[in-house]
Amino acid sequence: MATLDSNLYVRKGFGLKAEVQATLAADYDGRLVDLLRARDYTLAAGGITVRLAREFGFCYGVERAVDYAYQTRHKFPDRRVWLAGEIIHNPHVNARLREMGVEFLAATPLDAPGARDALPAFDYAPVGPADVVILPAFGVTIRDFEVLRALGCVVVDTTCGSVLNVWKRVEAYARDGFTALIHGKHYHEETRATASQVQKFAGGRYLVVRDMAEARLVCDYVEGRGDRAAFLARFAKSASPDFDPDVHLARVGVANQTTMLARESIAIADEVGAAIERARGAAYRAENFRSFDTICSATQDRQDAVKALLDESLDVMLVIGGYNSSNTISLAALCAERVRTYHIESPEALDVARRTVRYRPAGPHHAEAEAAGWLPDGPVRVGLTAGASTPNSKIGETVARLLAMRGVDAAALVEAAPAA
Repeated sequence: MATLDSNLYVRKGFGLKAEVQATLAADYDGRLVDLLRARDYTLAAGGITVRLAREFGFCYGVERAVDYAYQTRHKFPDRRVWLAGEIIHNPHVNARLREMGVEFLAATPLDAPGARDALPAFDYAPVGPADVVILPAFGVTIRDFEVLRALGCVVVDTTCGSVLNVWKRVEAYARDGFTALIHGKHYHEETRATASQVQKFAGGRYLVVRDMAEARLVCDYVEGRGDRAAFLARFAKSASPDFDPDVHLARVGVANQTTMLARESIAIADEVGAAIERARGAAYRAENFRSFDTICSATQDRQDAVKALLDESLDVMLVIGGYNSSNTISLAALCAERVRTYHIESPEALDVARRTVRYRPAGPHHAEAEAAGWLPDGPVRVGLTAGASTPNSKIGETVARLLAMRGVDAAALVEAAPAA
């Protein structure tokens, strides 16, 4: 694949961090979160003890992406600025960019002919050569790059470094004749971009598995227990074109979407490797199976921090982040195993007057629900964490609404706190 023109391709920002810092701080910083940190991630008032996980919210990759988006708007105040999809999976951040005049490109429907590989992931019809296009933290497909190069517009690439590391693994698999088996969601922007990397080499192949259940279908096929027609039907939307399980499962390299549940990614790799060894022997496995843990460090840190918090005695857990945020979904799934958990998308999900919470239950395919009486009477310990795309301002607003349910004015707490 040819690279984009270096004069039109921006990967390291515009050197305008100082110019946009005040706006970023006003939009996303949270004084209540600062107070929680100062008090050993604990805030007690009105019979509620809030315990915040020690790793939460914006990661470096998200901070960088949002920073570059703000720099881009500042650099080109008079140009049309487009964003390929969402910059990150947080409704507040994306809404703020819309308010700043950033326009969002529509995604190509996944069921469109050629959507997996032949078409770009986004519709660039409205974009002209004088425009600016921002690529999100998830990255975009090889086909997207080709279309943008042809358009000749300015491209600001905010793809996360952790995602780029996965791409390098997938590229290496394709170069060496291995099928990239990707633990992820085939419809997710990051996974679509990652899977496309096999196209850099002739004969490159990929297969996306959503969870251990799908990985076990792969294992069954490797060990001769699968049905070809059923297998192809199951993975019709998550395999490279012309994928042949009888041929393309002979050599396998495992990678993953960076925001999946880390322990499941590791378990999937172990399971597939073991199946290959049972079917063809240890020597064959050594030569024809590869695996690397490509979960990003921020995802791992947040999962580790929430597991440590769950070892405490908690009555309820709040997990804040977009319903389409993969890393937030993973956090909610971890919490739900140990304590009553509510995955909320924004502070507004807590209705102080009605004392209700609007949330999405942990697990796939659940619709949003509402619960009354979710906050027990009397003394209560509430655990709190947030996905890597959730700003501190929204975490603080959530704590404020939670305390308001017990008649506590969070703003007064902040003002009464001694200066740092």
